[in-house]
Amino acid sequence: MNREILFRAKKVDGGEWVEGYVVQRYGAWFVYDIKNADTCRQNSYLVDSDTICQYTGLTDKNGKKIWENDILMCHDNPVDLVKAVFGEFNVIEVESEGVIDSVIGWHYEVIPTDALSKCEPFCYSMPLTEDYVKRCEMKVIGNIWDKSEDAKPKENDNIIYHDFMKKGRE
Repeated sequence: MNREILFRAKKVDGGEWVEGYVVQRYGAWFVYDIKNADTCRQNSYLVDSDTICQYTGLTDKNGKKIWENDILMCHDNPVDLVKAVFGEFNVIEVESEGVIDSVIGWHYEVIPTDALSKCEPFCYSMPLTEDYVKRCEMKVIGNIWDKSEDAKPKENDNIIYHDFMKKGRE
């Protein structure tokens, strides 16, 4: 199995996103990007540790990388939103709605809205896999730190999620 291990974070000076490998030194966090693998030439950037995200290894329907804490829109529906997460989540038995197992890995959490998801009508966390990305036509529209025009409520949308987008990560 070939898996790309990659991180991104926002630079302390300017807030620009940088991708690379994360290192903690002297109590501070840095992202190193390798510019030339033959000579190991690299740049290092002091980053805000609260914004460190790991790459999921997946891309959205447009080929854009999906990162931890990205907000994804499903089926081009602005009220069908999920967040990419790594961690433990419960496996739910649909009929009883009881927890039958728990799993650690990449998954998505449904961002509550007044609409039922076309992809997962029961609004449970589900594994974030290439199959689900394709089946739900997922598209990255932002993340929990940056605002996105696609993630803002449109006129006539009865949406709860805009408070989530305003608050960012808690």
